[in-house]
Amino acid sequence: MDLLFALALLAIVLGISIELSIGLRKLTHLEDIPPLPLGKTPKISIIIPALNEEETIEPALASVLSLDYKNLEIIVVNDRSTDRTGTILDKTAERYPQVKVFHKKNLPPGWLGKNHALQFGARQATGEFLLFTDADIVMEKTTLLRAINHMQKEELDHLSIIFKADVPGGLLRMVLLEFGGALMWKFKPWNVKNPESKHYMGVGAFNMVRSPVYYQIGMHERISMCPIDDIMLGKVIKEQKFRSDCVAGYDFVSVEWYPTIKEAARGLEKNIFAGLDYSLLTAMGGAVFMFLAGILPVIAVVTATGPSRIIYGLIVLTRILSSVDGLTKSKLPPLNALWILCSTWFGIYMLMNATLKTIYHKGITWRGTFYPLEELKKKR
Repeated sequence: MDLLFALALLAIVLGISIELSIGLRKLTHLEDIPPLPLGKTPKISIIIPALNEEETIEPALASVLSLDYKNLEIIVVNDRSTDRTGTILDKTAERYPQVKVFHKKNLPPGWLGKNHALQFGARQATGEFLLFTDADIVMEKTTLLRAINHMQKEELDHLSIIFKADVPGGLLRMVLLEFGGALMWKFKPWNVKNPESKHYMGVGAFNMVRSPVYYQIGMHERISMCPIDDIMLGKVIKEQKFRSDCVAGYDFVSVEWYPTIKEAARGLEKNIFAGLDYSLLTAMGGAVFMFLAGILPVIAVVTATGPSRIIYGLIVLTRILSSVDGLTKSKLPPLNALWILCSTWFGIYMLMNATLKTIYHKGITWRGTFYPLEELKKKR
């Protein structure tokens, strides 16, 4: 019986690994898309929500202001910041006329702060294209020229870009890679560009949409209480039969991720359970699968005997090789794959931490504001 279970588990792990490897190779890479000639650039409005971002907003704005794109307006919405964010933004706007700053003091009911700030910013925009991004994102200078070239050539209505997360330490990188792999396997971004596919994707670091399309889908009001607003924006766009695509842009869009496991767990509390549609059963099932696929085989290599030990060893080897593949594609050191031997423990902790805290507190606290679980479910 143990041998049959091990063989079944190997088949599942191997199947997921192969699907991810083949799928990610189908993704278009931004580096393979040439920049659009400078004389043919439509106007783009970059919309950045900022809440207590005094440490990241300056480098983020510096990278945006350095973009090789002239027909550009930058709209920053200071969303109830209590630190120096507002002062930094006002000083930046004084130096650069293309930067428009709006200060929001209050949050209307029925909204998450970021979602409301994004829609408010979009309403002030005059660009043909709207780029929703975050206040800690750094972009390479040709990013927009390549992205807009791809959108126009492929006649897209929406484009998201998978970014590179700058993560300190191999363990944290592997935790990120496991979550990222699960996300890729669930949403299959390589299928997004197929209009016949139901798969969709959105990325908070880079979500660009044609302005008329944004208004036709009902703006962020459709997803006013959704913590994973980026992915859900992609879902609404795809469901309404507009053309969407997701490309890899590891050398073009980057962010400094959480510096520790503890901060990552705290930062993802608002997202993980929402991504599971607030289902405790789904969360428990995910934790069980992570244990069976990621922890049990490592233990069994030591404790099992005979053919079962060999099969469990193959499962561990498969996960290591799959991690090497994923790290290489993500432009991260492949030797970090060895952390896969213990990183799943932390992944389970982060999953259950987000789930149980949300249920226990009957809601999430995001940037100092509490959002009741009942209201989140009602407007999901």
